[in-house]
Amino acid sequence: MEKKVFAKNLAPGQEVESLFVATEKQIATKKDGAPYLTLSLSDATGRIRAVAWDDVERINAAFASGDFVAVKGRTASFRGEIQITVTDIARVDKGQVNTKDFLPASSKDPEQMFARLKKICASVTNPDLARLLNAFFSDEAFTVRFCKAPAAKHMHHAFVGGLLEHTLSVARLAEMVASHYQGLDRDLLVSGALLHDIGKIDELTLESTIEYSVLGRLLSHIVIGIEQIDDKIRELSGFDPHTALMLKHMVVSHHGSREFGSPEPPKTLEAVVLNIIDDLDAKFTAVRGYMEKDSAQGDFTAYHRLLERHFYRGEALDKNTDEQSQ
Repeated sequence: MEKKVFAKNLAPGQEVESLFVATEKQIATKKDGAPYLTLSLSDATGRIRAVAWDDVERINAAFASGDFVAVKGRTASFRGEIQITVTDIARVDKGQVNTKDFLPASSKDPEQMFARLKKICASVTNPDLARLLNAFFSDEAFTVRFCKAPAAKHMHHAFVGGLLEHTLSVARLAEMVASHYQGLDRDLLVSGALLHDIGKIDELTLESTIEYSVLGRLLSHIVIGIEQIDDKIRELSGFDPHTALMLKHMVVSHHGSREFGSPEPPKTLEAVVLNIIDDLDAKFTAVRGYMEKDSAQGDFTAYHRLLERHFYRGEALDKNTDEQSQ
């Protein structure tokens, strides 16, 4: 079946008949006690909220969360965002769709990104860290999964190849910071940047959409990553215990605080820097992506619920500046 309409092209007041992935389905109750269905519909270009007010039992029974679905409905603006009122929905077999229409992917060439990442690995002169990086990034089974994996479900780099793109970006930032400040162990910082999120290859799954695995929900990518590093180090005879400890501390603390999922806060210079540059790359990519995809009219985006603000796009300021210069 051919996908006719993509999420990014939807506008209010539009009749919709297209394919999506359905997730986050939930039955709720109206004030009069009647049920209604809320869900999320997504494709490679974005995610749309949807609601079914009528014939709820039949529509709810027609599909499960994570299914490919054929949707009929009409769009409207709700709280500044596009929402589809669903009138009909039917499950579609995976073999009938082109899955590339539903999973967003990095716009950058994965082979070029991985070649750049390998170049950074080769620049590490500490013999133990160099052996460890080689053990990971010369492991074909690992690298195939690493290069396809997303870096998150929603917030940042939530697409095929997102983990590779994010890791390379953080590693390049690590190189720049290490060349700017004295007192940093450059090899340790770069190695931490390259390995800080490797647990995400097992934390997240790629099927019809990006989801958390059972392992990911129960352990988190930080714990999984530490286990992966320990497994590799056991295969490398004579690995310096202090170097291993410093590296693992960076992975454990890269979220910055217990509030954000790190068992310990950063307690070394390299760990402090990794937390900052990881957060910088994640936040910058998330905000830029939100500003590019947001359909709100005017100088500001719609309200970003997670970051709790509108973002300014600068049209008015640019216009005033242009007028003053004339």
